[in-house]
Order: sequence, then structure tokens, then C-alpha cells
Amino acid sequence: QVQLVESGGGLVQTGGSLRLSCSASGNIFSIGAMGWYRQAPGKQRELVATSGGSTNYADSVKGRFTISKDNAKMTVYLQMNSLKPEDTAIYYCNAVSRTIRGKEYWGKGTLVTVSS
Repeated sequence: QVQLVESGGGLVQTGGSLRLSCSASGNIFSIGAMGWYRQAPGKQRELVATSGGSTNYADSVKGRFTISKDNAKMTVYLQMNSLKPEDTAIYYCNAVSRTIRGKEYWGKGTLVTVSS
């Protein structure tokens, strides 16, 4: 089993920055790519960024967010700059198993609120 725990969420003003962290524990060696998703009220969960063999970003965060991963610590980060009210959402950490087809792990989420 793999457990993911997010941290770093909070309330910031428009234009501010936050850095989210997601720490993995358990069978961390089974983890492949990791990433971040978010879900705003009344909306579906959407991809924010992933880090595996390469990095990928949603168009809405491109140029503002940066995903990075510390492979030794099995921790993934999301540096969020120039935050907008539209970024307000619960941010979820995600990890993909590299040993079991279709197996994914999710954290409980951390709330990011951007005020105007």
C-alpha cells in the first residue's frame, strides 16, 4: 500500500504564491509518475501537473505552476505562483503504480483558496 499526504494549502491573495507538498509512504518503490489534480466547487477533478518521464501542465497553469519531485524522499511539490481566484480548489496528490496496471493512489487533498 501507498499513502499520500498533502500539505501547504491555505488562503492567499491574488498574485500570491503557495508551495504544496505531497509525501509518499508505504511501498514507495512501486510508485511511478506522480502529479497534482484539483477540484473546484461544482466542477470535476482536473489535471494540474504530472511528473514522470516528463512534466506536463494544464494550460490554465502553464507558466505559473511548477511541479518537481524529490525521488529520494518520494515527495512531489507544486510551486504555485501568480495565483488567481480561479485556482481555488482542493488539490489532490496522485501517484501511479508502476507495477500494477491501472493502480493509482490519492491523498485526501489540501485546500487552496485565492481571494480577490
